[in-house]
Amino acid sequence: MKALNVNKAEFVKSAAAPNQFISSSIPAVAFAGKSNVGKSSVINRLLNRKNFARVGSEPGKTIHVNYFLIDERLYLIDLPGYGYARVSQAERARWGKLMEDFFAAGLFQLGVMIVDARHKPTADDVTMAEWFKNTGCRLVVVANKLDKLKKSEIEPNLSLIRETLSLPEEVLLIPFSAEKGQGREALLAEINKLI
Repeated sequence: MKALNVNKAEFVKSAAAPNQFISSSIPAVAFAGKSNVGKSSVINRLLNRKNFARVGSEPGKTIHVNYFLIDERLYLIDLPGYGYARVSQAERARWGKLMEDFFAAGLFQLGVMIVDARHKPTADDVTMAEWFKNTGCRLVVVANKLDKLKKSEIEPNLSLIRETLSLPEEVLLIPFSAEKGQGREALLAEINKLI
């Protein structure tokens, strides 16, 4: 099978409720991350697009489960960011319920979880990693904002991320920079295994 043509990407729909989730024979990869971790930037870098996934000046812009179809052969699912304080309790509860329903539905084959390479993962990150692990799907963790680290900080930070999220050996942890493009090929290679 030839590799995905990531330049062929289209927005399909936003799902605000479980009955709107896409159930398809086409493989799907779900992207999740904290609101300010640069999830949209990672997706944009992956697809070589500037503003394909909306990059908000304010974190927390993705409030639905957004579906993109790549090369008519793969769904890329952009999940709502989590852990952002400046939303109402009710909105946060709605997101939480939507996420629980999404993970319970099991409609994806690969999870891509994005964390900040500069910081120890938060309690919310740990919860998200558990949700991914409980699906039994393959998980890849992307440590974004690598360009903000000194060379000497990279290894210790990656070790801390692996340890905090209790990642098994087989879970790939990719050092990534949406800014500079580092890690893009490694992430694409993992996604291409689905097709």
